[in-house]
Amino acid sequence: MPASALYLIPTPLASESGYPFPGNTGIIPEIAVFFVENVRTARRFISQLKLGLNIDQLDFRVLDKDTLPDDLHKLTQSLPDGKAIAYLSEAGCPGVADPGALLVRWAHEQGVRVVPMVGPSSILMALMASGLNGQQFTFHGYLPIDRADQQKLLRQLEVSSRKDHSTQIFIETPFRNEKLLEQLISILSAETRLCVATALQSPQEIIICRKIKHWQQVPALPPKQPAVFLFQA
Repeated sequence: MPASALYLIPTPLASESGYPFPGNTGIIPEIAVFFVENVRTARRFISQLKLGLNIDQLDFRVLDKDTLPDDLHKLTQSLPDGKAIAYLSEAGCPGVADPGALLVRWAHEQGVRVVPMVGPSSILMALMASGLNGQQFTFHGYLPIDRADQQKLLRQLEVSSRKDHSTQIFIETPFRNEKLLEQLISILSAETRLCVATALQSPQEIIICRKIKHWQQVPALPPKQPAVFLFQA
């Protein structure tokens, strides 16, 4: 058996928020191999937990957005028999809008037990705080970068939202947030409700939900902050 279990360990959305999930930390000293998006931030996260571990002796293996399914064979070689492994997200919950799903799929195929652990999800936190429909919603990840493709998709999503009253959720690279917000204000109908949740769990957190016709009155949002966008027609 390649591993006894794969633990999916969430990490803070913001460094200032601390780690209020002590139930997760007990397994960390038992982990033989950590799969991570970024070794530096993973090492810092574990160091801040003050578990008495020698960080230099831990086995970190990079699994990020550039990792291909074929790369998993090399990454999962030489796993200690019967030992637990873990995936650490860069921020938030593993496998949700991050490459951890690739390792989870491998675990299921290998018959390795998958153990999701409690932690913050910016997507669900934004939905909770939006006041939009939490019974029916769709997360789309990143929208197309091409402006014309993006406009076409936004119009389609608004039609879908109006038809079934669903909430449409997506994210964007922080440096493109302002342009996306401009697109949303210009494309969506005046009565559509738009929520933008930025820098969740940090001192800079801002959550604003308004009808499009009122968004012109909203002060400019801080640039280059992680953000979740939601709307309901």
